[in-house]
Amino acid sequence: MNTTVEVLGFAREPGWLPWAVQYFFLIGISTMAFFLSLPGLLWRRAGWEGLSRRALLAALVCGLAAPLALLADLHQPGRFLNFYLHTNFGSWMGWGAYFIPLYVGGLLAYAWSALRANRAGLTPAALVAGSGAVLVLLYTGMETMIVAARPLWHSFLIPVFFAVTAFAGAFGMTALFEALAGRREAPALNRGLRLGQWAVLLLVAAWLLLALSGAAPYREALATIQGGWTAAWIWFIASTALTLWLARGSSLLLPALFALHGAWLARWLVFMGGQSVPKLGATHAAQTLSLTPDSLLGIAGTAGLCLFIYIVLTSLVRWDEPAKV
Repeated sequence: MNTTVEVLGFAREPGWLPWAVQYFFLIGISTMAFFLSLPGLLWRRAGWEGLSRRALLAALVCGLAAPLALLADLHQPGRFLNFYLHTNFGSWMGWGAYFIPLYVGGLLAYAWSALRANRAGLTPAALVAGSGAVLVLLYTGMETMIVAARPLWHSFLIPVFFAVTAFAGAFGMTALFEALAGRREAPALNRGLRLGQWAVLLLVAAWLLLALSGAAPYREALATIQGGWTAAWIWFIASTALTLWLARGSSLLLPALFALHGAWLARWLVFMGGQSVPKLGATHAAQTLSLTPDSLLGIAGTAGLCLFIYIVLTSLVRWDEPAKV
């Protein structure tokens, strides 16, 4: 007796497009750059003022561009408005619609107080922005982690992974702005870059040990990676190690660019790689970049928006206080 087994494959477009990668990349860097601005601007630590001003610039550039990337991912402003008209407080996305304005509004108030040296308003603005930053980090991690149908996402390490790579990316963005301002050395930034890369490597090592031990869902997530994303993950680990090595010197620009590359690639691997295995069927869906608004053009447009905000902010405000640490 012959038995026929039919395997079905369903080709579906990814639910979260590269716009989501851009949003999570920018908002994560913004929140961590805000925390990096506190030592010099709020706590007045000696030698940190210049570095913290550049960190504030990074927080503003990324924080102002991120919501627009999110709106693009929703495809129309009406969908974002729907979060307020019909809020679902059982959804992390629903909460995020309130956390984002809290953070961005607090960040703008904090920046205004810091740049005008308004000590009376700086502390309360920092508390609002800090609370919003923590809540944004929480919701962006949790709205990914709760998707049980995606083994690569359904892990308590995902929120930690996003936070750690954002921490590394924040040092990278701050170092990039420091280099653009003509500063050739900032040992504190190089130390931060090294610390961030070590944290990323240790977290990936912990995840891999859990996967090799057979623990669920890490075992299933490892199978997802082996379905076509192995080379990309190897490059992510190798580029992280390369960033760590580059940050051992005094140069700022090259390790900064590699740190930003790693922070962006981490989100691409999680979001697009996590969607490569369909919820139904037995096939892997290839995720590639194309010259469309939802892909390469969107990525280039977001980079152009960040550049535009950077030019406007640096034209209106002096950010040239040198970092001395």
